[in-house]
Amino acid sequence: MFKQMLESRPGTVIGTLCGVILGILYLIVGFWDTLIFAFIVFIGYYVGKKIDFKEFRLQAENLWQWLSERWRMFR
Repeated sequence: MFKQMLESRPGTVIGTLCGVILGILYLIVGFWDTLIFAFIVFIGYYVGKKIDFKEFRLQAENLWQWLSERWRMFR
């Protein structure tokens, strides 16, 4: 039954499983830790998807410039 559901509606099943896992993490470690964990997982998913489609190009100079401008106010 689970395999049939996974084949017919993979997004729903995967989304539900992610929700259950994040809910359990929320109960165990708290809201903010879970939110940070979910954000890190999302970044990993995004980078992995870009690598799979050969669209990932790390432009360190642009990233460094953006971070330097962004955090300049804290100096």
